[in-house]
Amino acid sequence: MSSKIYVGNLPYSVTDASLKSNFAEFGGVSSAKVMMDRDTGQSKGFGFVEMESAECAQAAIQGLNGVSVDGRVIVVSLAKPRESRSAPGAYSATGYRASNRPDVGYGTGGFGGGRY
Repeated sequence: MSSKIYVGNLPYSVTDASLKSNFAEFGGVSSAKVMMDRDTGQSKGFGFVEMESAECAQAAIQGLNGVSVDGRVIVVSLAKPRESRSAPGAYSATGYRASNRPDVGYGTGGFGGGRY
């Protein structure tokens, strides 16, 4: 069982330190990070907390999920693994892939290819 926790619907006033202190009462906290917008520097309203054990993580989830913080009801759950974001036609570690559409690209018609 994972010990990484997702915390959503956070008030914009919450900082890394305050997030860590709120979760510390349920056990050892390895890290606490509020996600910030890179352009504005403002909180995005969610963050991640990593607990030292799965038992501490489960206790924190049960104790803090649905609690009101500065007028906002926070959501606390186990963090899901990040999904791959590569799209067809995107450059990735495996190299450039052409679109999966058969009507786009070279060799599908007339001079110059394409669908026209």
